[in-house]
Amino acid sequence: MKVVSWNLLRQIGATVEDVAILIKEQRPDLLLLQEATKELEALPSFVGGHFHRVPLPNRIHGLAAWSPHPFPEPQAIPLPESRMPGRVPPRVAQLVRMGDITFANVHLSHGQLLNRRQLARIVSHLEGPTAVIGDFNAFGPTMLHGFRDVGPREATHIQQNLLRFRLDRCLVRGLSCVSARALKRGKSDHRPIVLDLRVAEERVHKASRRRALEGPASVRLFKEARSIGASPRIRATRPNPTAK
Repeated sequence: MKVVSWNLLRQIGATVEDVAILIKEQRPDLLLLQEATKELEALPSFVGGHFHRVPLPNRIHGLAAWSPHPFPEPQAIPLPESRMPGRVPPRVAQLVRMGDITFANVHLSHGQLLNRRQLARIVSHLEGPTAVIGDFNAFGPTMLHGFRDVGPREATHIQQNLLRFRLDRCLVRGLSCVSARALKRGKSDHRPIVLDLRVAEERVHKASRRRALEGPASVRLFKEARSIGASPRIRATRPNPTAK
């Protein structure tokens, strides 16, 4: 499954036309956007597909997801906020379900302790194969139990055309990453990241083995009875005293 994530740099960055060009060039199965303004809601008129956007509280921009395939309306999860004076606006995560995989589209806060708390809140809402993708605003490693960082190992954000940081990342659980790379940033100050993700082979093999071992329900119940020392119930026939 090909997934692209891009922080657009609201208003002065990449436009809906730029996003449409990216889709036509990369042909992703899922596109996740950060700092997407209302203008981006016109994206299906350029490339078709299905689009959902959730604004951040009291902001003109927010998180958005596009796919050529239909998908359920994403869920918005409120994230922990800073209690410090002059705190940054509240943040949310956008949870997108595609088949058996849940994608968490994120634009986390700049506070290095706060964005780790936000990640922990997101993970508490996730089950099964999962990818957390987007602008982490994090420096140093972002370690979550059971997750691996599979994003591109190169700078994805350029500040004032001087400083380069690896802010756009991807953490996965129950998935494998075939390839990961960063593209040219275009009009934004972030580079899009492109990932080819698959459900981990060990998970597929375990599910197949479990189904093969369990078999039909009648066989499974027989095995369960044998395991606890019970015998399958056999219907008894009363003997006929007149029979010779």
